[in-house]
Amino acid sequence: MTLTVVILLLLLSVALRAIQWRGFSRTLSVLAIVLFFAAGCGPLPAWLLSELQGPYAKRPSNDWAAHNAIVLLGAGTVRIGADGLDPSFFSQGRILRTVELYRDCSKVARDCKVLVSGGDPERHGAAEADVYGEMLKKLGVEAKDLQLESRSMSTWQNAQFSRPLLLNDGAQRVLLVSSGIHLRRSLLYFAHFGMTPTPVRGDYVEALWTIYPSGWNFTLTDAVLHEYIGIARYHVYNALGWNAPRVTAGAASGS
Repeated sequence: MTLTVVILLLLLSVALRAIQWRGFSRTLSVLAIVLFFAAGCGPLPAWLLSELQGPYAKRPSNDWAAHNAIVLLGAGTVRIGADGLDPSFFSQGRILRTVELYRDCSKVARDCKVLVSGGDPERHGAAEADVYGEMLKKLGVEAKDLQLESRSMSTWQNAQFSRPLLLNDGAQRVLLVSSGIHLRRSLLYFAHFGMTPTPVRGDYVEALWTIYPSGWNFTLTDAVLHEYIGIARYHVYNALGWNAPRVTAGAASGS
């Protein structure tokens, strides 16, 4: 995404120069160069990341209730030859954090459920919830404590389809596990459906400050922009009345 914008700015600059709009052409050229180095060398993604995932850097205290639910959001799957599907690289931190929370909860509370939310948006032949569920069971989550929501194809549907399951179980304490950069948008969507879970980061990423542009920094910039676009789209859709009706808050909360 970022490199595409840089290329488009340069192409537009060339076009403007061809029609003798040299001032605008120089401005766009400078803008393209600044964007390329600001994103590739680290300052832009570092700033955007601090705004997006910074509030979730500290882990929340686990004050478990009588009935608890840990919601794990999917982050894709990857096909491993003939061995089938594995959770994606980006899901590993989320899965490990979920297991950590489950073990901590099981020590002090009698009811600790894990709800895995994720369908098959990549069309790999199996839902993220099913693939992650098998991994979670291997890591010690008991089958009786595992719930799989395998219909959702987006973060919006993660929230929409998780709500009735959480209400049905009477969860009093709900924790939402996702990547640090994904939590802000996830919480926004869950709030729309009347839920205020406690956010827990499964991972935390950092930009690299480099002299030469780095592919890692461009990847982070693209990922962060995807989140901000999702947040902006939510507010625009709300203003246009395109979102589903907002649900009154009160149930399935973080405390």
